[in-house]
Amino acid sequence: MKPIAVKIKSQLEINEKTSKSQVCGYLKANGTSIVNGNGDEILLTGWGLGNWFLNEGYMWKSFHNSRFDRPRRIERVIEELTGKAYTQHFFEVFRSTYITEAEIRDLAELGYNSVRIPIHWRLLMEEDEEITFIESGFKLIDQCLDWCEKYSLYAFIDMHGAPGGQTGANIDDSIDDAPRLFIDEHSYRQCIELWKEIARRYKDRTIVGGYDLLNEPIRPESSGIKNYDHLLPQLIAFYEDVIHEIRKIDDKHMFSIEGHHWSTSTKVFDRVYDPNMVIHFHRYGCNPDYQAFEEFVDLSLKMNLPLWLGETGENILEWFSAMYPLALELNIGYNLWPAKKMEAINSPYSIKEPEGWHEILSYLEGGKHPGYQKARTIFEELLHNIRFENCVKNTHVTDAVFRQSGTRVMGIDFDEFPGSGDSYLSNCYHENEHSHRCNTGMKLIPHTRPVQSKIGFYNQWDFNALALEKGEFACYTFAGNKSDCEWKVSIRGLENGELIVYENDEVIEKIQFVKEPDYRTISISGVKQDRRGVRRLKIEVMRGEAAVDWVQLT
Repeated sequence: MKPIAVKIKSQLEINEKTSKSQVCGYLKANGTSIVNGNGDEILLTGWGLGNWFLNEGYMWKSFHNSRFDRPRRIERVIEELTGKAYTQHFFEVFRSTYITEAEIRDLAELGYNSVRIPIHWRLLMEEDEEITFIESGFKLIDQCLDWCEKYSLYAFIDMHGAPGGQTGANIDDSIDDAPRLFIDEHSYRQCIELWKEIARRYKDRTIVGGYDLLNEPIRPESSGIKNYDHLLPQLIAFYEDVIHEIRKIDDKHMFSIEGHHWSTSTKVFDRVYDPNMVIHFHRYGCNPDYQAFEEFVDLSLKMNLPLWLGETGENILEWFSAMYPLALELNIGYNLWPAKKMEAINSPYSIKEPEGWHEILSYLEGGKHPGYQKARTIFEELLHNIRFENCVKNTHVTDAVFRQSGTRVMGIDFDEFPGSGDSYLSNCYHENEHSHRCNTGMKLIPHTRPVQSKIGFYNQWDFNALALEKGEFACYTFAGNKSDCEWKVSIRGLENGELIVYENDEVIEKIQFVKEPDYRTISISGVKQDRRGVRRLKIEVMRGEAAVDWVQLT
């Protein structure tokens, strides 16, 4: 495995640096770390408040329908279905109830220390030639910041939908899938004026973690979408211009800077735009291992700047349990997406689908209009269902994010660090057909899992098991949030295998396989968590071979 220069965080350090007690004063870049007002390192953990300011159709179970994919089109369809007066009423109630104090309090109680507020310029500025601000939109931000102060959560203000559109897609509410922020002078000026107004209003709010200047600018070329990479110089110029203007007003807040192509490219990071900045990147649908971070870790060390995985998620929970503990080990905080959506299994809050919602979706596909009164009834039920008290609370999602008891970790997602001889050991370096954890040289073998229904960016990385032979071992570290737990291990003997299972260096089980293959799911009583709040399971093969499918702390 290629050595890395970054210092790996232990679970104890992670517990300390993700604590809400670290929410104190302005955030600041300090080398490759983010520190709080006391100069103490903090690792950001949190969720993005998607669909609140800027609606996305997929969060309403409308997948790939261009009629209902972005705010301006969603608004138009709701007006077609319910009438103009009701549409105005619907969005007034929606904005005031989709995210409330209850969600912010609950996220804090779940153990997170930050949120990302994705804002939409049309809620804050009039869509006109003159620069006119809308107080009702800023009031929503003000209120959310008050809640964040009350419950100790840093809030990042995220320009998710900039004037003209910075991405050229549904996610920025662009008119024609062109990033007009970098094409039209008026949009460019509007966005700079909006950021200046944000800085004027919030320059003294220490609970504002930073200014996320543009979400996912300049999308990549794809079928039906032009290549806009020639606008990259304008993106760089925008960052320099807007930072220059903000710094005339606010010299305290940290800037979050994203690259183009869904915030995955490093090309714009050829300079330090401001000493107090964080390199912000996104990860979806990749293998949840060091390869997902390596390019940005190298960049962080080169630029001596901190990293933030500012948007990620939309996958199965085993992907969460592999990806996010690893990020924290690498000194990278994260913000998942989104906190709430309809019929969600991978967000903390799931909105129940209203009765008759299929009629709305059918209308989008060319079906008949359900009638104004029926449509209003359906949308009224949606307004009822979006309230915190009426949502399904998916606590198992947080268990997976923090790798706490209750979550499952795939056998191939053993501890990647500190590295060979400590967190895993292989007798030789294996070249596997699948690239997951290829830096470790551990042996992966195919196994069959039930194919997941289509969910987000699931990429079937887990259709493999970890093979171990005599003298080899693998470790799995969990946050020990409960004192008395039981381990479940799905394992199979491949060749007259014998293995020992340890927890925190104590032997808790010896297993022998008398046939091949011998499939078992074994329940093992654990020892009490150690004083650091850490539970570490080690599986070592003493004879023959075995394969680990998954490990769970229950």
